[in-house]
Amino acid sequence: MLRIAVVGSGPSGVYTAQALVQQRDVPGVTVDVLDRLPCPYGLVRYGVAPDHEKIKSLQNSLRAAMEHPGIRFFGNVPVGDGPRGLAPRRLLELYHAVVYCVGAATDRRLGIPGEDLPGSFSATEFVSWYSAHPDALPGGFALGDARSAVVIGVGNVAVDVARVLGRGADELHHTDVPDAALGALAESRVTDIHMVGRRGPSQAKFTTKELRELGTLPGAETLVRAGEAALDPAWADPGGLPAAGRRNVEVLRDWAERPPAGRPRRIHLRFFLRPVALLGDGAVRAVRFERTVPDGRGGIAGTGEFEDVEAQLVLRSVGYRGVPIAGLPFDGELGTVPHAEGRVLRDGVPSPGEYVAGWIKRGPTGVIGTNRSCAKETVASLLADAGALAGRSPVTAEEAQAALRAAGRQPVEWPGWLGIEAAEAALGRRLGRGPVKIPDWAGLLSAARAGG
Repeated sequence: MLRIAVVGSGPSGVYTAQALVQQRDVPGVTVDVLDRLPCPYGLVRYGVAPDHEKIKSLQNSLRAAMEHPGIRFFGNVPVGDGPRGLAPRRLLELYHAVVYCVGAATDRRLGIPGEDLPGSFSATEFVSWYSAHPDALPGGFALGDARSAVVIGVGNVAVDVARVLGRGADELHHTDVPDAALGALAESRVTDIHMVGRRGPSQAKFTTKELRELGTLPGAETLVRAGEAALDPAWADPGGLPAAGRRNVEVLRDWAERPPAGRPRRIHLRFFLRPVALLGDGAVRAVRFERTVPDGRGGIAGTGEFEDVEAQLVLRSVGYRGVPIAGLPFDGELGTVPHAEGRVLRDGVPSPGEYVAGWIKRGPTGVIGTNRSCAKETVASLLADAGALAGRSPVTAEEAQAALRAAGRQPVEWPGWLGIEAAEAALGRRLGRGPVKIPDWAGLLSAARAGG
């Protein structure tokens, strides 16, 4: 019988645990899913936009997997060398194997002057705020002080934050946005949202479904500058593009031909602009961009022409990045743990009992479903090693649980998580809404204690 620890309870962690307990080649496998947060589901809970109810409903299938009798959940358990965490070497004393599914927890930076001016944030920080992540910025976002916002990036996260800024608070009242964030959005004076990419429409990373949603907002209109977008060689004839790129260009061309509708908010989709500096004295007031052009080799070249776009709020959305876990090897350039088919490599050699899956394995690529095939590859490697793993002598399940409790925090088990869910439903009822997320550590842990 193998006892496995899976570190991380987002989709990659849940799919890994599910694949382990459902396989039939190695009988009696049990899994403890550990998470630093008291809540499961990772970015499905804390990264999916609140108005994407269909995607958020994926929590139902993740819940079904987590309720398998061979899986236990232990939230509020930090992992890593340090006074509050379980070190990787200690986890290997508690389990036959450990699979790290910790995702990519931070954002990439632009590396330009003024990036740290007040008013400049990562899109990750903004998403954490409206998603009620307990580590979100304590002061939140004072949107009443901004008239113009610049979102740097043209991926799905950039579309999400532009769409949330473009919605009225009434449109988000039925969602689980925390009450303080909903109030700030109600006070927002942002009328212009600029979503800016350094390349052309055919190279944008957003999906057509996400893009089209921008055109359905009742209080905002989407504006595309045809002359700017036409710098893209595929603008006139997108037929040679892959299907996703072709559909994106077709949507954008349609918007470029529409006359302005005069709605109270405007989402400007800008292309071929590379940020070179954030401008301001004490706070950001504009973003300076350099005009770019295609270089004929699939890249871009600067033109030496510059444009300043007014902004009191700047959100960079240029990609996620993995964070090292103290005690595990880490590739600082790729932001991943070195591995071979999911087996962690230490000095180029597979480390017995240590595995990775998800973004910390492959980088922040793919969609939620990509994590399933990624998890299956790692689980196949682990099961191929089952004979050697079974020869290891970890402590008993009860001793492992006691070690978790001794890690410096009180673990939140599944009944505690159900207590959080119940408390969020009760909070929503008091506010005349559906379930509303609890946004702080103290509130989450109090609800977990009441439920557990």
